[in-house]
Amino acid sequence: MRLFSRKYAPCLLVAALALSPLAAGAAQEVVAADLNPEAATVSHIESRPVVRAPRYMVSAANPLATAAGVEMLEQGGSVIDAAIAAQLVLGLVEPQSSGLGGGGFALVHRAGDSAIHAYDGRETAPAAARPDRFLKNGTLMPFFDAVDSGLSVGTPGLVRMMGDMHAAHGVLPWATLFQPALRLARDGFQVSPRLHALLRDADTLRNNAAAAAYFYDAEGSPWPVGHVLRNPDYARVLQTLADEGPDAFYTGPLARGMVEAVASHPVPGDLTEADLAAYRALRREALCAEIGAYRYCGMPPPSSGGLAVLQIMALLQHTPIARLRPGSAEAVHYFSEAGRLAYADRDAYVADPAFVRVPVYGLLDDDYLASRAALIRPERSMGRAEPGVPPGLIEAPAAESALELPSTTHLVVADRDGNVVTMTSSIEFVFGSKIFVNGYLLNNQVTDFSLSPTDDAGRPAANRVEGGKRPRSSMSPILVFKGEQPVLALGSPGGSAIINYVAKTLVGTLMWGKNIQAAIELPNMGSRNRATEIERGTPLSRAIGTLKAMGHEVREVEYPSGVHGVMWTPEGLEGGADPRREGVARGG
Repeated sequence: MRLFSRKYAPCLLVAALALSPLAAGAAQEVVAADLNPEAATVSHIESRPVVRAPRYMVSAANPLATAAGVEMLEQGGSVIDAAIAAQLVLGLVEPQSSGLGGGGFALVHRAGDSAIHAYDGRETAPAAARPDRFLKNGTLMPFFDAVDSGLSVGTPGLVRMMGDMHAAHGVLPWATLFQPALRLARDGFQVSPRLHALLRDADTLRNNAAAAAYFYDAEGSPWPVGHVLRNPDYARVLQTLADEGPDAFYTGPLARGMVEAVASHPVPGDLTEADLAAYRALRREALCAEIGAYRYCGMPPPSSGGLAVLQIMALLQHTPIARLRPGSAEAVHYFSEAGRLAYADRDAYVADPAFVRVPVYGLLDDDYLASRAALIRPERSMGRAEPGVPPGLIEAPAAESALELPSTTHLVVADRDGNVVTMTSSIEFVFGSKIFVNGYLLNNQVTDFSLSPTDDAGRPAANRVEGGKRPRSSMSPILVFKGEQPVLALGSPGGSAIINYVAKTLVGTLMWGKNIQAAIELPNMGSRNRATEIERGTPLSRAIGTLKAMGHEVREVEYPSGVHGVMWTPEGLEGGADPRREGVARGG
């Protein structure tokens, strides 16, 4: 495997600090699918036809967002213009997942440009944050108490990132991108079945007076499906940003409103106007590697997604999975074993590279991956994998058992010339911190850090809370090339399971020859270095007996991915949208 973007290596170096367990007791073993409120909305998978178009394709998590992207492209806008317009609509119609109060990551490729532009709009911890932030009298706060508090709110990065992307790649005027979301905020949009179901079950959202007044009726019931919901506060914020640019979000009345909302929470946080004014999105070197016949590009740390997906795809090159039948016990076995190894390294080594030395190039070294792949036995599961010792590692790691709960979205916009943006954005848990201000929700991304500042041996946790630090993420926007031509762009929401959702779709398209829609619809599977997880209510249940005989601990779980993607084919563009959620793909 040949790595690209070597200039990135000095930023990461070749060592890692130890990471700590998230918390003591049973909470360590909880995974996202167990506690994901969005899982309740998934009852079955209804197959859809792949969408084909000759000129462009937009795939996003809500039809109104997809329409906004199409509108920009039809006006002559760039793929970046379309992506920003779609995201602004998502923040309105899918508020449980992303929005102005959150952050994100994006990969951008422009036709004729060999560079892959990686934008990091991840939230940062307030400057006053300390490693013991979530300790109370020496004891860790319960996770959900930490989530539903002002302490969980990081400095939002999405607006600044979108502003930087538009400055570099936009064609239409900045204000034009706001028009679809402004119309919907003022005139109203219909509450969708998914939003209604999530509001019904979001008990703690009602504790925020501003959120309760917007999302619920006078009796405290969620607005019914089809109810026309208007958000004049969000419209006023959008108009301000359209007129004054991204700086208006980070200084002045909008910044003051966020700070006051966080400070007035019963468990107040310490976000300040200075934190907001100082925030900068970063342009990083994309993490790219040749694996088999393709070049894969993903986000570098602090996202663990790009690294873990590249590891899984490289490890699978050492297995016969490409020749196996999709859905077979053998295919699930090899995919899960590769996942165990990648997640073990992810949990041990990845954090914000400005604070921790991450051994990225050692973890993607050919010989290292070959030695890791040799641990995969064809007839028997390895059980829980230990992190490896990549080349140049100075200090041995301590594995972390991470609890990551998703409220995230993904979109892809592409054209026939090879211009493309693949972007994942998030407010972390469903409805974020539940703090609602000026028509949008604030994130709870600070709980993506290790809540405990140290591991069992008393060593500092690499992903511990520190002022100005970016928490580790699993967001995995991915671009795949063959030569200089893009082949595939995709990503997904789903907390720490994002990595498996994206890798499964890559296997389905690039190894099993399926179109993007069919690959997205394949049953979700994999291991996050715990049990082998298979999607409940799918044909994979027929493999359980064989997998158990091979030593797998098997769990059937709700696995509500939200993969959206675009493929380039000789006939044009193909778009896919995950039927487990409400998104659609549209082309022209």
